[in-house]
Amino acid sequence: MKINNVKNFGECIKEKRKKLGYTQKYICEVSGISASYISDLENGKATIELGKAIYLANLLGIDIEMNERG
Repeated sequence: MKINNVKNFGECIKEKRKKLGYTQKYICEVSGISASYISDLENGKATIELGKAIYLANLLGIDIEMNERG
């Protein structure tokens, strides 16, 4: 999935979490990240913290790669 905005990123996180059968509560317990942050991220809120977002994506097995447009 090509990510080009916060909404796409949140959808990707939510889709992967559900595919793995994880609840937001479970992710909170494992990661120490608050439920409100996870909810905001999955709903595309633009004020999320990038470090936490990358950590959560990696926790779910999502690799983030940057490519130059060319």
